[in-house]
Amino acid sequence: MRLPALGVMLLAPLAAGARAAAVRAAPRATARLARHRAGTMSTAAQLRQQQQAVPSLDAKLVSDSPDVVAESLRRRRAPAEQLRALETIGELQRRYAQLSFEVSSQLGVRKQLSPQIGALLKQGNEAEAEVLKEQVAAASAEAKRLEELLAAVELERAALLDALPNLLDPRVPDGADDTDNELVSQWQPAAGVRPETGDWHDEIATRLGGLDVDGAAKISGARFSVLRGPIARLERALANFFLDLHTGQHGYTEMAVPVIVGRGALEGTGQLPKFEDDLFKLSAPVNGRDAFLIPTAEVPLTNLLAGEILPEASLPLAFVALTPCFRAEAGSYGRDTRGLIRQHQFAKVELVRITAAHDSDAQHEALTRHAEACLEALELPYRRMRLCSGDIGFSARHCYDLEVWLPGQGAWREISSCSNCGDFQARRMALRYRPAAAAPDGDGQKKGGKAAAPKPTLCHTINGSGLAVGRALVAVLENYAQPDGSVIVPEVLRPYMGGLARIEPAAA
Repeated sequence: MRLPALGVMLLAPLAAGARAAAVRAAPRATARLARHRAGTMSTAAQLRQQQQAVPSLDAKLVSDSPDVVAESLRRRRAPAEQLRALETIGELQRRYAQLSFEVSSQLGVRKQLSPQIGALLKQGNEAEAEVLKEQVAAASAEAKRLEELLAAVELERAALLDALPNLLDPRVPDGADDTDNELVSQWQPAAGVRPETGDWHDEIATRLGGLDVDGAAKISGARFSVLRGPIARLERALANFFLDLHTGQHGYTEMAVPVIVGRGALEGTGQLPKFEDDLFKLSAPVNGRDAFLIPTAEVPLTNLLAGEILPEASLPLAFVALTPCFRAEAGSYGRDTRGLIRQHQFAKVELVRITAAHDSDAQHEALTRHAEACLEALELPYRRMRLCSGDIGFSARHCYDLEVWLPGQGAWREISSCSNCGDFQARRMALRYRPAAAAPDGDGQKKGGKAAAPKPTLCHTINGSGLAVGRALVAVLENYAQPDGSVIVPEVLRPYMGGLARIEPAAA
């Protein structure tokens, strides 16, 4: 997802009563809006019926069922070297199993002979003890040699496995690119079509005295922007409204997280090792390790729980954070060079949910609806698209894009990408939960009649923008622009704008 720049990151001072009024106004505004959908939202029962098992992508699956992984890769239009890597991973997995057996055998020899040496020495039989000592030393040396081979095999296997994208959910439609994505639903305000000026957001913002592209180029170069005055405040208002809506109405816990992370965090969520060229890497290590600016708050939010075993009763967990995000846009030369659509630095309100496997699909739908609620409260036309196999992200197994209508461009543009990653990220960062213990029924009991504690299992992770603040600003400017050059402030944002209902053009 490529998003625009942040004008002002500080939260607007807003009286508690005004903030509460704005959040209370959101559901009322939403209730006034007419829903025009191609389909209806799935009920919990329908979701359970739809949910189909997606196997975990690990070395054992690649070794035992390479056809399953190969089919997913072919649907993703993966390069030939990834398909060839499956065979290598399978061979390495078998080699790993063989070496593990041999290491255990050598350690078993040492364990078996060591007590005998002591017994022989007590008997005064030093000659035989020396023979056994030599055998133990040989077994130890061989075990060490095999362990070094084992470590090398594991390193090579892990590198190849980490380069494989997530397996696809069966509901993902087959396709080559975004033109093959599937329309799920579409929504527009009850007020219908607004008068359209045909102007792009950069023209509108410039007339309002709120956009300084030249100033940004002077200090930072291309793909940066400076916002000022009421446009900067409008972007800040959007961020504040999103945070208040998600924390006040949707049950998320607000987080303030670092924007510099280590390599391990990016490996956990799947940006590394494959997408390093899209990241901004710091020139010097931080705390002794490679450091990067975050491309999304998904990275620190999800990795906060890396290595943890959570009680099932604590799930789902729901986090929201507003951060600046940074992307090098290495593969985007010449694309979206105009305006605020594709910037190196941008603001985003990110939603993350961590859940149990059985609740994964329902939590994905909930997060997507929370993002949609922002668009409906702002009365912005949007549509939900199910991404096809050739357009879906590396870590996602099932993904919805929310696309907002931009009348100035005459196009639908992505404003949120809501991904269910299944256990793909959790496996990489060792994030697990322990299922609640079932009542003893005679099976799986320990001595004494107590039920055995269930083994930990991998969590599922879900993430999405709620929303991309800069693109929301673009959408408001293009959808609320008036023929006289002014811009109407959406009703739910007015408490954050000091009651301002309209932004007027700057005086000549």
